[in-house]
Amino acid sequence: MRPTPPLAAGGRTVANLLSATEWMLPSPASQVHTISVLPSQSPTPRHELAFSNLTTSLGNGGGKGVEAGSHRFHVVRDDLLHPLANGNKARKLDALLPLLRRRGATDIVTCGGCQSAHAAAVAVHCAEWGIRSHILLRGEQLDVPTGYNLISLMFGNVTYASRSLYAQRDEMLYEHATRVAGSNGTVMWADDIIGEDLVVDEDTTYGNCSRRVMIVKEGAGTVQALLGVMRLVDYLSGTTLFGQDEKVHIVVDSGTGTTAVGLALGAVCLGLQWRVTAVMLADTLERMVENDTHGSLVQWVNRSSPRRFGKVLDGEIAMCRQVAQQTGVLLDPMYTLAAWEQAVDLCRRDSEAKVVMIHTGGTLGLFGLAQRYPPQFAADEQS
Repeated sequence: MRPTPPLAAGGRTVANLLSATEWMLPSPASQVHTISVLPSQSPTPRHELAFSNLTTSLGNGGGKGVEAGSHRFHVVRDDLLHPLANGNKARKLDALLPLLRRRGATDIVTCGGCQSAHAAAVAVHCAEWGIRSHILLRGEQLDVPTGYNLISLMFGNVTYASRSLYAQRDEMLYEHATRVAGSNGTVMWADDIIGEDLVVDEDTTYGNCSRRVMIVKEGAGTVQALLGVMRLVDYLSGTTLFGQDEKVHIVVDSGTGTTAVGLALGAVCLGLQWRVTAVMLADTLERMVENDTHGSLVQWVNRSSPRRFGKVLDGEIAMCRQVAQQTGVLLDPMYTLAAWEQAVDLCRRDSEAKVVMIHTGGTLGLFGLAQRYPPQFAADEQS
């Protein structure tokens, strides 16, 4: 067996680090589904390709798409990790939230857009761990709360911030955290406590009336966030489907790039022959490469149909519906559809590596999109 490469000059391995870390998720496990890609047999030219979920259809006596010569790729179903929180957001909080609680956090302050999956995940997981969350959302309250906005409202303490105030995020977060802490409380940035050795006795913390308020920046792109994603790589490399000597090509949609970098770092630190391709959604190639301080471990690519972030193109919701009906895998046009399209393209071109898409979630985002684009969700739009 290949020895685990040292993580640092001190000789500490990533395996040692992962085993010594306290985690939020009880297990790193995630379902993996195998998808078959075939030419469409539909009489209409609307969809060029057809898909079949071999994992579920074979288990139920089906198996359309097992025809010889069909292309295949795998989907890591991190969208199923939690019913209300995105998989990639849960991975980012996996090591971070336990650390903040060990540091005595009574409250966590964070921010995001009106339909922020990050904000919703923080609200949900904080509630599960007995920590009060305070969510600053950009914009105005919706007439009909839905999607991630509704989840944030139900699980967290939401305050809406004007766009001008939100433009100065750090100042906004700190001022709000100071108000939450009160005169006897303390405020700390999550980024500042990562390297500290101080551990606060939780019984002492909760026994007094002072609040310890921790600020988590938008997106939670911390070192601890990388650890949660690396834990997923460690799990996948130990499965029979993806052996340590396998050539694997991972595909993921990318907003801030934290998940993609965590996947790539995990592969390198574990000595795996894995490549990571990240489909950029909210930034330019130049910015991503500039911010990639880890030696260009990630291959950054544009969407097959580039657009301004947040825009949905004609036919994309119909494509998500097709995939859902044929495979049981629900995508959203803003994020995961981009990774799906890239995985389909790669599996048809790259026969040497196993193509693996990380399904980051995004299901609740469809509720907000249905309000913005009602005609595209109408029954008569179905083929």
